[in-house]
Amino acid sequence: MFVAKLVKMLRKAALNTGIFFLYLVSLLPFWFLYGVADVIFLFLYYVIRYRRDVVKLNLKNSFPERTEAERNKIERRYYRYMADLMVETIKMITVSEKSLRKRMKPTNPELVNHYFKQGRSIIAAAGHYCNWEMAALAFGLLTNEKRIIVYKPQTNEVFNDLFNRVRARFGAILVAMKQTLRTMIAFKNDLTFSVLVSDQTPNMHEINYFTTFLNQPTAVFLGIEKLAKLIDAVVIFYRIDRVSRGYYTYTLVPLIEQPKQTTDHEITEAHVQYLEKLIQEKPQYWLWSHRRWKYRPEDINK
Repeated sequence: MFVAKLVKMLRKAALNTGIFFLYLVSLLPFWFLYGVADVIFLFLYYVIRYRRDVVKLNLKNSFPERTEAERNKIERRYYRYMADLMVETIKMITVSEKSLRKRMKPTNPELVNHYFKQGRSIIAAAGHYCNWEMAALAFGLLTNEKRIIVYKPQTNEVFNDLFNRVRARFGAILVAMKQTLRTMIAFKNDLTFSVLVSDQTPNMHEINYFTTFLNQPTAVFLGIEKLAKLIDAVVIFYRIDRVSRGYYTYTLVPLIEQPKQTTDHEITEAHVQYLEKLIQEKPQYWLWSHRRWKYRPEDINK
């Protein structure tokens, strides 16, 4: 027992040391970090070949109509962007509000007040597309009403706490996925703007619905749909577009304004299809190294 506790303490101390190192790295200027990203790309792509088999398979199944050369081009662009994403995410630890506003700009922030003036809360679907972490940080600057980010806790407690502290720097409220319903009920008399990442993979026991996403049967969470109907919230898509290296815009795209009038799975299909369209436009910005298709319908029916 003592040895196990000692190992756990040492591991936590090592992780805390690593986080302190990340904090120091985050103080470096963007131009220097992008030089580091160029090296990271070479290392990921050519040396350790990080999950290249996963990426190749995902691209092949998602874009069977494209040639191998076209998919290889997407793959290379993806790894180059992933390196940028890594250093940009580290930079989020200490980035200033002024710099954040310059690098992640909303195109239609007035939409928030448009719905709030109607007494309507908002639920946004987002994807692992472009820099979703920078967008989550900028989300805190959108309004003074309650801003909620629903997250799936990481297994590593130290890094989970780090990411939550970073995401909450500008006023967002972090809510673990399993606490979402309780939180929404607690805030039922308040105007809220909530963001949920829509393309995460449910655990096998959580799967209640499959849809077709990027040419494949895909298990999806139904949380956005259920919450929208529960509190009669407008459903939008939190779209992120890369303008240039380190610079983005985000757009609030209305999907469903009357959730209680929709049929079963209509809301889910709306945000899944929108994300698919976005990925097809510029596929290099989605998280292809994620094992998104772990489960098939036949796995659930066994």
